[in-house]
Amino acid sequence: MDTLGNVLTDLRYGGISSPTLFLLAAAAIVVITIDYFWKQYACRKIDEEIADNREVKAEAATNDEQKLSRHWTDEDLFKQPPPNEECPICMLTHPLDNLQQQYQECCGKVICKGCVCADEAANSRTICSFCRSPASTSREDLLKRTKKRAEGDDAVAMRNLGCYYYDGRYGLKQNYNKALKLFLRAGELGYAASYFNIAQAYLNGEGVERDMKKAKHYYELAAMGGDAKARHNLGFFEEIEGNTSIAMKHYMIAAAAGYDNSLTNIRKGYMNGQATKDDFEKALRTHKEAKDEMKSDQRDAAADFLRRLDYPSPEYNHHQNRGP
Repeated sequence: MDTLGNVLTDLRYGGISSPTLFLLAAAAIVVITIDYFWKQYACRKIDEEIADNREVKAEAATNDEQKLSRHWTDEDLFKQPPPNEECPICMLTHPLDNLQQQYQECCGKVICKGCVCADEAANSRTICSFCRSPASTSREDLLKRTKKRAEGDDAVAMRNLGCYYYDGRYGLKQNYNKALKLFLRAGELGYAASYFNIAQAYLNGEGVERDMKKAKHYYELAAMGGDAKARHNLGFFEEIEGNTSIAMKHYMIAAAAGYDNSLTNIRKGYMNGQATKDDFEKALRTHKEAKDEMKSDQRDAAADFLRRLDYPSPEYNHHQNRGP
């Protein structure tokens, strides 16, 4: 304190002693050094982000060259897709609405909201409905568990983590590049919904340049993997281009999976003479069968309860209801 007082006194009266000069010089060196290293750190972080962007763009370009050359036939595209997965508790087919299902980051299971809400009512929702592990206590805990499962090649966790990066949620900085890499890897591991996310990115120009050809490419991958929303979007694009017969083929497959909008478009097609009576009757029958396989009183009660709460899905819903 005395030293500081001496410095101030010297400055006040115009005379600067040698000790004062030394202290001022030392302080200046410290400030310059801190400023230098801070700028070096900032530049390094910027360089890392630029390098990451270049790496992902280069990888995307390579993937485009290798994969965007369509290596499936129309027969492959219109083949009956795999059925939707079942809830591991009630064993009913999962509903198409992602708000009606929940990913458990503790065990990697996707459970319908009917079972989740029923378990919550019985056990105050402090444990997982499937593995009985303690539920996540915070968003940080949820993110930590999701990352751990994604590192173990859990495709659903990988896709969810991609959603967090895409939207900049749970404290993560928004990073489209990381998100798209995670979506692509999850799709390669067999999770078709991730290809839907990539298609949406190209459709909307989010994180990538808007490219309808690439969007359609990834919609096709998602549709062949059983994603009904991607299948419906393909039908929508074909209908816009005037290919109504191809559009109806897509709509028929999506309606048979229980997708309501596709059934609506088939009904319109029938009224406009673009779909036959037999096609419309078949669509009605297969749509009802799919819906019946997803329906239960427990799920209806959960849907009504969550609707009254205006419940959002923090983990599992990402861009799935966007697009055409």
